[in-house]
Amino acid sequence: MTNPKIHDDNDNDDFASHLTPEQIDVCFNGGTEPPFSGKYLDDKRKGTYICVACFKPLFKSDTKFDSGTGWPSFFRAIDGAIFYNQDFSHGMERIEVQCSRCRSHLGHMFDDGPAPTGRRYCINSLSLGFIGKKSDNPSPDTTEKSSS
Repeated sequence: MTNPKIHDDNDNDDFASHLTPEQIDVCFNGGTEPPFSGKYLDDKRKGTYICVACFKPLFKSDTKFDSGTGWPSFFRAIDGAIFYNQDFSHGMERIEVQCSRCRSHLGHMFDDGPAPTGRRYCINSLSLGFIGKKSDNPSPDTTEKSSS
């Protein structure tokens, strides 16, 4: 499988070059990881969740909550981080959420979340990286490609 080139209006970087095949499937082919399988589902660390493809900050950890759905859920995105797209796949009408920089598929947004927003951003862990508040390592925690 070749890595797709994903472009925005600002540059021509290949945002997928450092991703695993599973991450490419979710981020650039609209795939979904199985429920209750993601590495960030039960993550309680303080910090910022970022796009695994382009490293754009997406969600603050203090907006994360347990929705019981099997995917990491947030009630608020960082301003300007998300591109919203109508999704009519699978016989449903939903709002797909994508990274506003590279248009990586993140998951979906629903109007059944907690106060204060009433929103639930249901996000694939495979589309996320994490930067802790007091990290000694300045590089984001992202899943690396296996070298096999």
